[in-house]
Amino acid sequence: MRKGRGLSFFVLLLFLLTVVGTGWAAPEEFERGHRLDGPMGQAFRKAADAYGVPVELLVALAYAETRLDDHDGVPSVAGGYGVMHLVSNPQVTTLDLAAKLTGLDPARLRTDTAANILGGAALLAHYAAEQGADVKSLKLGDWFEAVARYSQLEGVAARDYALQVYEFLNRGIDAVVDGEEIRIEPQAVTPDLGRFAGLITVQSQDYGPAAWVPAHSSNYTASNRPSSYPIRYIVIHVTQGSYSGTISWFQNPSSNVSAHYVIRSSDGAITQMVREKDIAWHAGNWTYNTQSIGIEHEGWVSSCTWFTDAMYRASAALTRNIAQKYGIPMTRSYIIGHNEVPGATHTDPGSCWDWNYYMSLVTQSSGSWSAIVDNTTSGRFRASSNWGTSSWSSQRYGSNYRFAEPKAVSDAAYYKFNIPSTGNYDIYMWYPANSGYNDRTPVVIWQANSAGTGTTPVTVYVNQRQNGGMWVHLGTFRLLAGDREIIAVSRWTSGTGYVIADAFRVVRR
Repeated sequence: MRKGRGLSFFVLLLFLLTVVGTGWAAPEEFERGHRLDGPMGQAFRKAADAYGVPVELLVALAYAETRLDDHDGVPSVAGGYGVMHLVSNPQVTTLDLAAKLTGLDPARLRTDTAANILGGAALLAHYAAEQGADVKSLKLGDWFEAVARYSQLEGVAARDYALQVYEFLNRGIDAVVDGEEIRIEPQAVTPDLGRFAGLITVQSQDYGPAAWVPAHSSNYTASNRPSSYPIRYIVIHVTQGSYSGTISWFQNPSSNVSAHYVIRSSDGAITQMVREKDIAWHAGNWTYNTQSIGIEHEGWVSSCTWFTDAMYRASAALTRNIAQKYGIPMTRSYIIGHNEVPGATHTDPGSCWDWNYYMSLVTQSSGSWSAIVDNTTSGRFRASSNWGTSSWSSQRYGSNYRFAEPKAVSDAAYYKFNIPSTGNYDIYMWYPANSGYNDRTPVVIWQANSAGTGTTPVTVYVNQRQNGGMWVHLGTFRLLAGDREIIAVSRWTSGTGYVIADAFRVVRR
């Protein structure tokens, strides 16, 4: 991160001491403004300039589609390529349209990130022009209909896609891609919904919190379950693509695939696409198709950042509802991954999926226990005034987080949990990641000693330059019953960069 110099440093320091109320503050931590200095950032700037698209909007669109990950040229299930998800399938041909608009070869648009971003900008400007707009005169909030068109969805689904993009704009974006920081400061913008303003969401008849957007009738089998077939399983999937792209794919008559539900990563929003009584084509095994409910989760099996707490909780509530409705045992023998279906060739949900945590949420009434403590939890967190307070990173848990310079001193940030009984617990850490944060942050965990009469500390080291904005599993530990401080984030490290203390979650196994 760049460092401030001269008088501006001291002005900013005095301001932060007044507003934040900490004993000291580092200017790098609070540096403001977009960060688009690397190769990808420059590609966004150039594409935005070339087609008159706001660079903030272009980054937010790419973030909504792919989290800025090109997946090394591997297409999504819908045939989408690159960070802008340019699609090539029998029904959606945005890749070909981007090639026509830019004059670039489709092969290059698939594999070259800068070209792919240029193609996305060209499409967005094209959709705005189709609405009769003068692209150069459009303000940030005027692009809503063009963004909705980019989704290749219709009606409420298109509206919700565009709303999510604008939600990312309002929240700001801070991501690290192959060591390059991409940052968009929060934008105070209210979009003009245009023709989407009067739309009413149709709710699911099977599960109240879900929206209803039907899959194409050629992608599932009409039935009358459970009269025609018993419903015995719930199958967990990962979309290998975006939420909107998956919905579009299930509406595509050439896809020959569907699932009953699709869940969004950012907020746990649920769309039902096949009625539970009908047979979705999701398992790759006809017997399991006839006897199961399929739930798709937005993301990629190789990228853990997609699996948010909001998604886990929304999915677990849905799974619990289905299990109770049809008498499905809430165990791993009946709530299974796609990879566990006999004859499956898929690997989802993959190693990033936290089955222990998920099942603890599903089976909550049967005695499972979990707790979260973050740096603002009253009576559960303490740290000295040497720890600064920041809300700078959008990857934070809650409203803010704490940070301190590494130093060989006993000055940790402590987290207190009331452990209900002595036993094995999974411990997870949440923190924002940044190239200026510590690559060897010590986390001290007091686990039960062998006699079960006291505790003994063990240290786990965490690289806080990666895997930010998600729950990172630190391991399984035997914890002693009682209400005490059991986790500490230490400043005593040989690593470089700020030590971050944000949130921890403890889950009984």
